[in-house]
Amino acid sequence: MRKKNKKPKANRQSLARKTAAASAALTLAIGGASALPPATPKAEAHGGAEDFVQLRETLEEFGANVKWDGFAGMIVIAKNSTTVKLKPNSNVALVNGSRLELEAPVVMKKNVAYVSHHFINEVFQSGLDRTFQVEEVPHPLNPLTSDEIAATVGILKAEGKYKDTYRFTEITLKEPPKEQVWNFVLAGQPVTANRTSAFVILDGKRVIEGTADLVARKVLTWQEVEGAQGMILLDDFAAVQRAIEESPEYAAALRKRGIDDVKKVVSTPLTVGYFEGKDELEENSRLLKVVAYLNVGDGNYWAHPIENLVAVVDLEQKKVIKIEDDGVVPIPTTPRPYDGRDQTSAATSKPLEITEPEGKNYTITGNRVHWQNWDFHLRLDSRVGPILSTVTYNDYGNKRKIMYEGSLGGMIVPYGDPDVGWYFKSYLDSGEYGMGTLTSPMERGTDVPDNAVLLDAIISDYTGSPMKIPNAIAIFERYGDAEFKHQEMGLENVSTERRELVVRWISTVGNYDYMFDWVFAQNGTIGINAGATGIEAVKGVVSSTMHDETAAADTKYGTLIDHNIVGTTHQHIYNFRLDLDVDGERNSLMEIDPVVAENAEGGPRTSTMQTETRIVDTEKEAAQKFDPSTIRLIANTNKENKVGNPVAYQLIPYAGGTHPVAKGANFREDEWLFKRVSFMDKQIWVTRYDPNERYPEGKYPNRSSSDTGLGQFTSDDQSIRDADDVVWLTTGTTHVARAEEWPIMPTEWVYALLKPWNFFDQTPTLNLNKPG
Repeated sequence: MRKKNKKPKANRQSLARKTAAASAALTLAIGGASALPPATPKAEAHGGAEDFVQLRETLEEFGANVKWDGFAGMIVIAKNSTTVKLKPNSNVALVNGSRLELEAPVVMKKNVAYVSHHFINEVFQSGLDRTFQVEEVPHPLNPLTSDEIAATVGILKAEGKYKDTYRFTEITLKEPPKEQVWNFVLAGQPVTANRTSAFVILDGKRVIEGTADLVARKVLTWQEVEGAQGMILLDDFAAVQRAIEESPEYAAALRKRGIDDVKKVVSTPLTVGYFEGKDELEENSRLLKVVAYLNVGDGNYWAHPIENLVAVVDLEQKKVIKIEDDGVVPIPTTPRPYDGRDQTSAATSKPLEITEPEGKNYTITGNRVHWQNWDFHLRLDSRVGPILSTVTYNDYGNKRKIMYEGSLGGMIVPYGDPDVGWYFKSYLDSGEYGMGTLTSPMERGTDVPDNAVLLDAIISDYTGSPMKIPNAIAIFERYGDAEFKHQEMGLENVSTERRELVVRWISTVGNYDYMFDWVFAQNGTIGINAGATGIEAVKGVVSSTMHDETAAADTKYGTLIDHNIVGTTHQHIYNFRLDLDVDGERNSLMEIDPVVAENAEGGPRTSTMQTETRIVDTEKEAAQKFDPSTIRLIANTNKENKVGNPVAYQLIPYAGGTHPVAKGANFREDEWLFKRVSFMDKQIWVTRYDPNERYPEGKYPNRSSSDTGLGQFTSDDQSIRDADDVVWLTTGTTHVARAEEWPIMPTEWVYALLKPWNFFDQTPTLNLNKPG
């Protein structure tokens, strides 16, 4: 765990001088600072007038990273997309490689560097950094601003549709019609639809959804959703903790386990699922189950589970209504800190510098990102995290459609242990908790490389107020391997470097941290990488080693990874909603299967390799388990490349990973989970575009008794041939625990890919080999 250095406190005069320079008119604002550099180097001292400020203190408070390059004898300052190099006693700075004359030189006094109080304005508003551009016409998919979130609540109040007890699960953008958005992006045509917000309200256990016109300032729709249970909100976490602390029945159960102080118990509120009443819970009540851990002071209460004890909390009554106690299991209390505090320090790594001395190769205009031939729009959603929209590729001057919208659709983490504290654990993390709301701010040098640009985001909190998430999304460029290479004997080597642009987001849901990368390659490939890290949910057991008599029974549903601790077997299953528009909205699912066929052409061979190609007609036919030995494409049969093949993108739901690939759900089909969540058992789904079909588990999956997601979307079995289609890719792993993942798990990745298939006429990166 990296320790944070405490920054020096600046005086009020210094802060006042820097206020103007620190502001930026960006929808996704710049944010984040790196760790502190070494002390400013020694140099000749002169100057030190009152209008000078300390360089290191001032720049670090501004959010920059300051380092001393002893080899070059330079001070190096970096903030997001700007790199500044300057020498002591010089009034010339290099800003992203370009020369800039300063109004005053860097001066030294008692080995401390000073700069003019205009320095930040001079450098960071010099115009030499072209990464961030001013958005002249707002993109119609820009997220709601703070003012628009507040305006939505204001409209409800003005129309008498607001109570102080209302809690909001979302206030978000209601997207304008798809056709209007594409026309704006490709032809600059204005969107005629008014800017509109969508909201979901919890009134006790009632769920109300609606929309509000932000221009006309009126409510457009308002309806109660019958039979729906809303998301779990952040204030529910605090309510659950208070409930167990105030329950005498729970206190009695703790005393049986030797715990006299309930304040040392940390609760984890979990959704209860649906079991048709077999769990003896009221189906219409708003309930959470609570498993708990003992805080022993090591910073890792997850290592000390209070096993076989579950409290059921009614969120309306805000009290424990039931205790489920299956007997005492000794609590593992040996300290297991996950931050390395109990470890002998490893050898210090020498610095690994990632520099972009001439600036970034990409630009960010409002929420639009341009890199190489790629253009896309980026925003953060409170439920699914980043949404990438209007993705195009510039093919020698022809801006071609690839994807209207791509995002995480939903995910599920089902466990396989039938015990009282485990059988109900099947977390729909985005649909039940809101993964965007649980975004984890990132740090340079650890969560992302030093050259990353970190972007803040604004979403609504449960009170309906705007909430700023700092460092919510990261963008960075990286070396992505050799794009191609060939060495003819006696001739010069032909090879070129592949670059990749990464959009990263991390969400922390309880014990797990989920990392998602959208990776754009110069050759037209889009990678979607999902990584799991954090701390495994573990079970307290009697067994200390695998030689104990109890070990076989204790490890029936998991792996013994520490003394008295089992990592239970479970799955991480992700589904991505990909509204692909490959060269337009008229697409089809094309299947290509390699086959062994008889050789009927003569010669010594008895068999040949051939392929069978077909077009899938309907939604139900499209839903399938993926065989990696086959080829699945979203093709536009109305467009051809130069030799007459239909242009297409290949769908690869999984491509590697450490843990075994989840080929489907590890449950029998008579489980209620199957009846509620179909997406986890097939890797490819294709549906006709419907702007209201956004989540593979349905909009309101909490305690649902049926599949209101992909199961419902495909029930009418619409034609998907030559249609505006949406692809839903399911990927994931079956997580069999191992000792190397405890007490904290190194990030484990699973990969999905979208690859051009006859989309281009030739290798799309041949021009990368040319100099200049």
